[in-house]
Amino acid sequence: MSWKIVSTGRGGTGKTTFTALITRYLPPPLLLIDIDPDQNLADMLGIDLEKQKVRTVSDALYDIQMNTGYEELSSMPLPDKVSYLLQRECLYEGDNFDLVTLGAKWTEGCYCAPDDLLRATIPNLAKNYKTVVMDSPAGLEHLNRKVISDIDDLFVLSDPSAKSVKHVKRIKNITQEIKIIYSHFYVVGNYELDSESEQYLRDSGETYLGKLDYDAQVKEYNLKGESLLDLPEDSPACVSARNILEKAGYKIEGVKVGG
Repeated sequence: MSWKIVSTGRGGTGKTTFTALITRYLPPPLLLIDIDPDQNLADMLGIDLEKQKVRTVSDALYDIQMNTGYEELSSMPLPDKVSYLLQRECLYEGDNFDLVTLGAKWTEGCYCAPDDLLRATIPNLAKNYKTVVMDSPAGLEHLNRKVISDIDDLFVLSDPSAKSVKHVKRIKNITQEIKIIYSHFYVVGNYELDSESEQYLRDSGETYLGKLDYDAQVKEYNLKGESLLDLPEDSPACVSARNILEKAGYKIEGVKVGG
């Protein structure tokens, strides 16, 4: 049975940074799933998917739909094809975690097809892992598609804006309306929050775990394409991420460095 974690929130609140930072503290075997079309999680973890010859789900699905290079799979139902490719072409396998990336869609239309296929194949893939973490795109649409509908811990990232605070409430309402099940609903602030904003979130009625502290090294590592897993353990971002997880009840046993 996998422990399922989802990071979500408005654009620019730090969802992917949070996901990358907590990766170093989560128990293996660990699967990361990046369903944000910007596919920044691999970059923040220092992974060059192209160099590693790992494909995105959207790229593989496009080739399947165009009948490009997968003639030997022609007799398989589409979900079976995607499951096959997830294991063989779309799965980055590292020392400390594995990663699947949805990727950008190069044709017209929404992400319904790749999201639906991920939803159908994730349960089988997740059986091989103790912990599964999903980094979500900005907005609410991915929740409506219920890519993962049974969540243990839902972390909602927030900035100091009124829009972000309202977004937290909308996420809560949508999950209840479409019956996404979660065990815990947590709010995490980004480094922009001041003491007044933090107090507002504490008084919101939701479980506020604290904020990610400002860390100049995070920006520096991102610009250089270096893995946030290689940040020093005493960096403000790492210390605050660890504190947030501990407040959520996670036991931190070791620290991972690199992928």
